[in-house]
Amino acid sequence: MRISRMGAIVGGIALATTVALAGCSTGGGSDSGASGYITANGSEPQNPLIPTNTNEVGGGKILDAIFAGLVYYEADGTPVNDLAESITSDDQQTYTIKIKSGEKFSNGEEVTSDSFINAWKDGALLSNERLNSYFFEDIEGFSYDEDSDLTGLKKVDDQTFTVTLKSKLADFPLRLGYSAFYPLPTEAFDSDGKVTKAFGENPIGNGPYKLDGGKKAWQHDVQIDLATNKTYTGGRKADNTGLTIKFYATLDAAYQDLLGGNLDVLDALPESAFSTFKSDLGDRAINTPGAVFQSFTIPSDLTNYTDQSAFAHFVGDEGKLRRQAISYAIDRDTITDKIFDGTRTPAEDFTSPTIAGFKKDIPGSEVLKYDPDKAAELWAQADAISPWSGSFSIAYNTDGGHKAWVDAVCNNLNNNLKGMDCSGKAYPTFAQARTLISKNDAGKRDITTAFRSGWQADYPGLFNFLGPLYATNASSNDGDYSNPEFDKLIQEGSASADTDAANAKFQQAEEILFQDLPAIPLWYQNTVGGYGENVENVKVDWHSVPIYYQITKK
Repeated sequence: MRISRMGAIVGGIALATTVALAGCSTGGGSDSGASGYITANGSEPQNPLIPTNTNEVGGGKILDAIFAGLVYYEADGTPVNDLAESITSDDQQTYTIKIKSGEKFSNGEEVTSDSFINAWKDGALLSNERLNSYFFEDIEGFSYDEDSDLTGLKKVDDQTFTVTLKSKLADFPLRLGYSAFYPLPTEAFDSDGKVTKAFGENPIGNGPYKLDGGKKAWQHDVQIDLATNKTYTGGRKADNTGLTIKFYATLDAAYQDLLGGNLDVLDALPESAFSTFKSDLGDRAINTPGAVFQSFTIPSDLTNYTDQSAFAHFVGDEGKLRRQAISYAIDRDTITDKIFDGTRTPAEDFTSPTIAGFKKDIPGSEVLKYDPDKAAELWAQADAISPWSGSFSIAYNTDGGHKAWVDAVCNNLNNNLKGMDCSGKAYPTFAQARTLISKNDAGKRDITTAFRSGWQADYPGLFNFLGPLYATNASSNDGDYSNPEFDKLIQEGSASADTDAANAKFQQAEEILFQDLPAIPLWYQNTVGGYGENVENVKVDWHSVPIYYQITKK
């Protein structure tokens, strides 16, 4: 999911002929322990809150709080059955899913097989243009050419349905904790069976929280208020009475609110606080490794861009040389040390060291080392094909605290690459930048520069860092990269019988990414933040999100 998502090294799910996830939980408590609303930071969602159309962090935080899926992930990434009684398969291609009986949405409607089948079918319709439709492409009947029915979904009874895939996918159960696979109530659909935007403005979920009906819950660009959902009976039952997520224009403002006692939990810091937050907060400071990868993207296939001339120097052999030169020209060690005060780690691949299967020294990864001479040599070779002209910019959102590193990267490029003329292109909010990066009504992208990119994992697997971002037609492939050999390796890895075989294929796929560089890897991001004096039991999970339902007021 999530455009730009902690814990110890995460183990992969056992890939056996019968998959049964853990049925116990370490999280959540009883109503008797509930105590007060918790306030946390967030960002205004890009779109109405429809699970299959939300692939960014601001909306994802909210969806994960108000919905429950078949599976959820514990703090270390361990998958646990939530609504699923069992997920089994004899061949890793047809899965039988049994839902726990008695589970309900917050409006009292029972969660059934249809709640999942209808939501997934809506998410897969090409005409709906859902941002997460890619997650359904492995199900029989899915098509990128026209509206199609997911014929691989079959209802057995109200509590049971089967999913038949186009090919074997051993990690399919592991994926089912992602928000694209959440169920929806009948109220979400119009008379044609499609989910409405109106529902997304006031969604009804089945998770530990619900929109607070006692007030205008979602105040756009201000905050959203979530009350505990008494109908939820799963392992994430809230230990507080509610959650308010405030949408901040700058992280500096959020940090001042934290220091002033007006914010309980902050999961990101402004650059200005990196050198002081540990002394400011003491044992309430957070600095934990997370499954978050940071990069910037230079578009690959220009046919989907309104202004193709903006990227003319980055296609073909010239483009490969310039991408490699740019990567060699960036001093990642100095930037992560001086700007981020050790809260970032220079990237060594396209995934995360917290994920099982991570590997250093993948062939081609030497392009991530700082080598100004090599950068200048490659840049000159590109100039011999077509002399550089114009300027180069990296778009970023100012509400995310990115100006300092963008300026530092541009300084590297200007010093090491002849005639580069790099600068940052600032947009006030994440939503504004994403609107330009995402396709418009005409199917084109209006962004005219390279742009900040990254990934916060949806589930703890290497595939999640690769398939959604770089596979042909993938939902978060904002640079429109396409390489048939990469696609082939990703598919072979997904169909492998065990995690070691799968990860070997994914590592081979990374070799191709290092040749093409559809994105320029920068660093892995720690979760840095803190919490206030009035809350306890604050922990951050494997993908850098606070475990809100466990937090209590003193």
